[in-house]
Amino acid sequence: MSTQNHNCRSLTGIVVSDKMEKTIVVRVDRTVVHPKYGKRYVRSKKYHVHDEKKAHKIGDSVVFQECRPYSKTKRWIVVRSA
Repeated sequence: MSTQNHNCRSLTGIVVSDKMEKTIVVRVDRTVVHPKYGKRYVRSKKYHVHDEKKAHKIGDSVVFQECRPYSKTKRWIVVRSA
């Protein structure tokens, strides 16, 4: 089974939780500009990511991509450390 599909979305983020079995929570930050005032501010979103080897710890930077659903909330898999 190959999980390396090059047509899938891929994101980079920071691991914020590794308490679950084979799952890490990754926060992805993006900068947006306010439409009226022009001020830049940071928006973030958390993703549940499948980590088969449990190799990543809190604070690590990881690259992850879309994959088949592993559970109700897990649709991403770790590709490599960033």
